[in-house]
Amino acid sequence: MTTARSASKINNFVIKIATVNGTGSASANGLLMKALFRMGIPVTGKNMFPSNIQGLPTWYEIRASKDGYNARTGRIDVMIAMNAQTYRKDLAEVSPGGYLIYDSTWPREQQLQRQDVTVLGLPLAQLVNDNFAGARVRTLMKNIAYVGALCALMNIDRATVRKLLEETFAAKPKLAASNLQAIALGYDYASAHFDCPLPVQAQAMTATAGKVLIDGNTAAALGCLYAGATVGAWYPITPSTSLMDAFQGYCERYRKDPHSGENRFCIIQAEDELSAIGMAVGAGWAGARAFTPTSGPGISLMSEFIGFAYYTEIPIVLFDIQRVGPSTGMPTRTQQCDLMMAAYASHGDTRHPVLLPADPGECFTLAVQAFDLAERLQTPVFVLSDLDIGMNDWMVDELVWDDHYRPDRGKVLNDEDLADMDKFYRFMDSDGDGIAYRTLPGSDRKGSYFVRGSGHNQYGGYTEDATEYQQVVDRLTDKWQTACKLVPQAITHSSGSPNSIGVIAFGSSHGATTEAVERLSAEGCEVDYLRLRAFPFGAEVQAFLDQHQSVFVVEQNRDAQMRSLLLLELHVQQDKLIPILHYNGLPIPSDLISDRIKTHLQSEAVA
Repeated sequence: MTTARSASKINNFVIKIATVNGTGSASANGLLMKALFRMGIPVTGKNMFPSNIQGLPTWYEIRASKDGYNARTGRIDVMIAMNAQTYRKDLAEVSPGGYLIYDSTWPREQQLQRQDVTVLGLPLAQLVNDNFAGARVRTLMKNIAYVGALCALMNIDRATVRKLLEETFAAKPKLAASNLQAIALGYDYASAHFDCPLPVQAQAMTATAGKVLIDGNTAAALGCLYAGATVGAWYPITPSTSLMDAFQGYCERYRKDPHSGENRFCIIQAEDELSAIGMAVGAGWAGARAFTPTSGPGISLMSEFIGFAYYTEIPIVLFDIQRVGPSTGMPTRTQQCDLMMAAYASHGDTRHPVLLPADPGECFTLAVQAFDLAERLQTPVFVLSDLDIGMNDWMVDELVWDDHYRPDRGKVLNDEDLADMDKFYRFMDSDGDGIAYRTLPGSDRKGSYFVRGSGHNQYGGYTEDATEYQQVVDRLTDKWQTACKLVPQAITHSSGSPNSIGVIAFGSSHGATTEAVERLSAEGCEVDYLRLRAFPFGAEVQAFLDQHQSVFVVEQNRDAQMRSLLLLELHVQQDKLIPILHYNGLPIPSDLISDRIKTHLQSEAVA
């Protein structure tokens, strides 16, 4: 063992585990994170995994924060280095005063040393080889053994771990027993050979009461169920696939007729994304609440149908779980890079409402609002999540189910309504809000109309007349102004200082931005923060821009797409908006945001 001095870190640390994809480490890492959560410690997990099935390096970061912060930081306090291929890189990432734990069954290259890091060697492979038979079992148990070692080294409650394993393998007690044996092997070795616990350790608290650990795709699927969605059409694509998997599971449980056992839902795996959205648009026209989950490449393929739904005014919800682009990019890494595409998808003059959840809790609530908005506005609505939110476990407030919720179906005429009308005109604005009335298939003949993606007038007839065409698209602009008042408003946190600067962020950048803003405030730099929750932007966003001389725009893409949207849609000088960009595929760290703001302000002060 080599040692280095380390300051005490109680319930405020980052563990990073370096393994090989396909070795079963996900179960061990999940067990570790859930144990901390059960101890009442706020915790978040970030999985950085390759897009192949197995064999390449994978990492998992667990952040424990007594203050409830959920973003990545620029530090690693404890590194579990289980992959010899990445050992050099993993050692380099450990923060000064941190710890590196590795499998000492095989000798370590002597040149790989750091005097400011404590290195702890545990013969994990030897321990499991001496106690378990079979190559696959030994590989799995080695991962569980490092969890046991961390229980001793970091004061993680073994009783909590035991209970989690017993719950997981309730139907397979032999598996529970073998896992518990592996936990004991790691725990006993660490206890006998090292001073336990380390200064970096866990202590039970009660900060997780009323909270749950859940990923965004699961939460969004539950929101679809709650909203009354009955049709989902999709083509598998990482990282959106698990959303439809979860929705199907919920439908199998809650959308079957209790007497006949017949399905009250329709889920179709199409041959491609183009077919998937075509099915969803058809279902939306027929009156069902329909959606399709996909990622950036899927949106590219769906663009023609998106424009069709916009122009024919058919409600549909699209979940875009963003990943790194362009092209295939890095399918298992995260970005916020589909903003411009979602906002203006398809050719011609199109604009689409885009909802921007910041965590899985909002994936649930905004999924419901998306369906209401789609039907109220009779238009495609995007829910723009990303891989970080969609596939990682976040700690959020327990999801609240309101039994009094009723779907907002918008302006749908029934046969009684039609009977009181002289004539029905599908695309006529009767109320001055840009939204026409619609009917559903099967209505009285008076409510029939022809759906066409070609030029049509307000009566629903074909036209190439310049005035008639412009009348329809101008009404769609009026509808857009109505949408500005219906989408979720931005949330502003004011520092109360008249000289504060402004920061704008959205989506999965919110957690890191919140932490950065609070850190800056503690250092005497007051910052006002506005979190965008939707496009189009409301009047509160324009007001925020007007109130500040400088506004930093935080986003996870190369080309500052949100900054571009703000410049296109609102009245703001270009040099007022200062981009803070992060686009390497890993979730944005809070340190980067605060450091960039301080560096910019210091350079301005010098100038």
